Amino acid sequence: MPERPFYQPGASSVEGLPLLLQMFHTTPLVMLKPHWHAQVEVNFIVRGSVHYRMNEHEISLSAGEMCLFWGGLPHQMDDLSDDTVYAGAHLPLVHFFRLHLPADIRHRLMTGATLVTGATDQSDNDNFARWNRYARSGDPTKAEHAVNELLLRLERVRFEPYRLVPETAAGHETGSPFDQQSSRNVGRMCDFIAENFLYDIDCVNIAGAADIHPKYAMSLFKKSTGMTLNEYVNLLRLSYAQALLMHQDANVLRVAMDSGFGSLSAFNKSFRKLAGMTPSDFRKGLASAR
Repeated sequence: MPERPFYQPGASSVEGLPLLLQMFHTTPLVMLKPHWHAQVEVNFIVRGSVHYRMNEHEISLSAGEMCLFWGGLPHQMDDLSDDTVYAGAHLPLVHFFRLHLPADIRHRLMTGATLVTGATDQSDNDNFARWNRYARSGDPTKAEHAVNELLLRLERVRFEPYRLVPETAAGHETGSPFDQQSSRNVGRMCDFIAENFLYDIDCVNIAGAADIHPKYAMSLFKKSTGMTLNEYVNLLRLSYAQALLMHQDANVLRVAMDSGFGSLSAFNKSFRKLAGMTPSDFRKGLASAR
């Protein structure tokens, strides 16, 4: 029996490109370690079954089920059936905030819950395949159309049976609704951060991109995402750093500098907080898995 291939992140993959909206329709690969990325992830199981190990829960999905979760927390597809095919997308936050989801659902997703629905049909099989073709066509109009259709499909989830895993939110405040202008402001801040996270930026720079006061920017972003502006900037830097660390010749100090951290100590502290280990230990784990 041939050896099963494993998922290997890289600087050109989802972890290293937080601005990129990616769609896929393929056979997934088992992940040897958890990863994270600054996009919301949509997965639709076309055939077979998969098992996910999330930050604070586990979940199994079979053919016909669809899930939505925030990729900024460590997660891992650690098992799947040999016949599995799945489809979906990695949505940058700016697209996520275009979704008209109930505030409590949006807040639960941003704080680690997974939304799951089995209310799908043959049209989902056909549409995910078509959206993937459109996204990869090289035609910006087709790609934009695919995104708009996908967002409408995700909004439809609230009209049909779904569940949130875990069922209850422990220790989290309920999200509150915000208007279209607030949504646009959050989107502008996300765009600015995604384009500039490798540089030395602060809340004044970020708020300026949305033409709002820094204190209001910090409050709005926290209310909308469950994260502070600084936590989100660090997440993008850590996502990029994770991809760089995958290279066999990676130097931890150089990765810290290249991913926007001003010092090795700041990099180590942020990396440990998210991944539960130092960058050096992360590298050692990769080496032993190869």
